[in-house]
Amino acid sequence: MTMSRFNRLSAGLLAATLLILSGGANAMDDNALGDILNQRVLGDSSGVCMAAAVIEGDQVARAWRCADPADSDRIGPDVAFEIGSVTKSMAGILLADLVLRGGASLDDPLASHLPAGTVVPDYAGQPILLRHLVTHTSGLPRLPSRLQISNPGDPYADFDVEQLLGSLQDATLAQAPGEIFEYSNFGTMLLSLLLSREAGMDFEQLLDDRLFTPLGMQHAHVARAPDGLRVAAGHLPDGRETPPWTFDAALTGAGGVRATLDDMVRYVRAQLGGAPGRLGEAIRLAQQPVATAADQAMGMNWLLLPIGERLVHAHDGGTGGFSSMIAFDLARDRAVVVLADTGLTAQGGVSDVVGHLLDDSIPLGQPRPAEARPAERPAVAPSLSAEALRAYTGTYPLMSGFDLVVSEQDGVLLAQATGQGAFALDAVDEDVFEAAAYGIEIRFSRDASGEVTRLDLHQGGHVLSGEKQ
Repeated sequence: MTMSRFNRLSAGLLAATLLILSGGANAMDDNALGDILNQRVLGDSSGVCMAAAVIEGDQVARAWRCADPADSDRIGPDVAFEIGSVTKSMAGILLADLVLRGGASLDDPLASHLPAGTVVPDYAGQPILLRHLVTHTSGLPRLPSRLQISNPGDPYADFDVEQLLGSLQDATLAQAPGEIFEYSNFGTMLLSLLLSREAGMDFEQLLDDRLFTPLGMQHAHVARAPDGLRVAAGHLPDGRETPPWTFDAALTGAGGVRATLDDMVRYVRAQLGGAPGRLGEAIRLAQQPVATAADQAMGMNWLLLPIGERLVHAHDGGTGGFSSMIAFDLARDRAVVVLADTGLTAQGGVSDVVGHLLDDSIPLGQPRPAEARPAERPAVAPSLSAEALRAYTGTYPLMSGFDLVVSEQDGVLLAQATGQGAFALDAVDEDVFEAAAYGIEIRFSRDASGEVTRLDLHQGGHVLSGEKQ
């Protein structure tokens, strides 16, 4: 996903889904869980395979299911998935650990943990604090300005620390930090960098030393896969395979972890109280509400979603070829993990499955029939000349102060949101383009004379529209 405001909308949708949770669900076994997954995925046109676990006290139900049962060997207990932004919750725990070690405070200015001389924006003298990074209230944009996505299939591969800090110098804040929740990969990359700097090691080693090894997450990794582990191939929503995402070694806290279902079961059981020593203290600290003026309640990179007088902790994730989500209810001693080997962001991810598994009063989504998305899109891209692409170019205001600028460069249609980097759009149908790595589909409309007059941007189950200027 590429734009902070869209992630804010996704968070709102997730909150609305979980707000209606009520009552308790009966403990389930592996077969019952498998039946639920089959209801959701069997025959789905995406070809998705999902792994899920439900943890209730000491009981764990696990299941792996695919849209096409013939693909069942794609996943299993020995297969690791990209968990995307669920990694951010781990970065939050590592910050909590740093606080407990006396190496930081949530009220430290970000600048105090970055290389000397780094230019960090403020708002009327109010600095970005560490608490703002873990609550997505820093005011920084969703993506750093110097992220130039040359390969949408692996968008962060060429982005490094120097470009990250340069982007910080470029940034300006539209409001005081702490006021507004706006999801920011940029902010979490900075958090990842400062945690690596304070620990004197790359982020993967830090995760391994302070989280993976203590919790027995023996297959969890970023770039250094353990021997004998299979790593799942990611898929686009039309079933095509897509490359894995890679990150600079210091910046992987934004979304670089890969893990098996059992690794994630160990992770969420630790959230329910199963972690030893100071790690357990750090986990509990990360779960506590962090004070800001924003309307979205947050722990340290945990969304806190009210259910009556209780709070559910949750985080979802999506890369180009994977979808994931974890959620846990401390009051009910219940947690859910869902991992998918397909990028389903544009269809709302896997939040419906997680909601239903937390409480069966939440409706479970249905498989998308094959006719909902053709197996093969019309081959329209070769017929679109630079002149034809220029018909779509212009500025499309989507929200107050937030525009999408569409341009043509060397025969490629590009889109760029206010304060963010440009990304390529691929033609998939008449007047329809997508950036599949981010789950974005853009549909252009024409007037009676055939002139392009507006666009509708679909992402994460939401639509933003803008008239061409």
